Amino acid sequence: MSQVVLSDFDFSSNNQYIASSSMDKTVRVWEISKGHCMRVIYGVSSQLCIRFHPVNNNFLSVGNANKEVNVINFSTGRIINKAIFENEVTAMDNDHTGRLIFCGDAQGCIYTVTINSHTGSLSRSHRHRMSSRGKSPITTVQYRTFSLLARGPVLLACSQDGNLSFFSVALDIQGYLTLRCSLKLTPRVHSIRASFCPLLSLEKGEFIVSGSEDSNVYFYDLTRPKHTCVNKLQGHGSPVIGVAWNHGDNLLASSDSEGTVIVWKRAKTS
Repeated sequence: MSQVVLSDFDFSSNNQYIASSSMDKTVRVWEISKGHCMRVIYGVSSQLCIRFHPVNNNFLSVGNANKEVNVINFSTGRIINKAIFENEVTAMDNDHTGRLIFCGDAQGCIYTVTINSHTGSLSRSHRHRMSSRGKSPITTVQYRTFSLLARGPVLLACSQDGNLSFFSVALDIQGYLTLRCSLKLTPRVHSIRASFCPLLSLEKGEFIVSGSEDSNVYFYDLTRPKHTCVNKLQGHGSPVIGVAWNHGDNLLASSDSEGTVIVWKRAKTS
């Protein structure tokens, strides 16, 4: 039996389901309470990123290597709408209203796409290139409703060449992006993901956590350009590919290229 390589997964907002995308061209939906796969949806290319709709949990948005974003009704397993792009869609996230999808592609572009939460219809609004110098695949796109740095909604984007960018999001202009600051990390061989850190009420920084090729997990503060790295976690024996926080924001999971997952507990601070 061949090993299934997952490319992405997401929890439904009601915490009843997990949806996963895979390099074997499938999308799978798992019922958490029973621990079994309740639906397998077969595609024609590698499925690279996936998100539940934040308002309509019956909708899944899936980006694939066939240069598409498909909206799937997971109850029926049918594709109800799709949008075509110029390149593979490698990363995505929704805004909190459920009206926007932010998509990153294999050539370093980020697209804002409007979605109708009732019909699933899609329409492209804006395109932003991460770097004028290169066309590196986007590995992370993550939306946050509020940032201390931007005083409003923001988007975090990372590319495989090590660029990490932080954008303000104009929800009243269909998700138009304005670059606030950026950080240059070492280029990556692997498709390494990053994540916002939990909002800490007593701290004023804008913290990001990321995996790395040197087997460590790094924390960065985007408000400290001269001394950006503020913490490092050691424990993996191979490149750290993925990082994710739980919904309580007190546990961080990191996974490496050999399949090891470490769960870290956030220490209490005075």
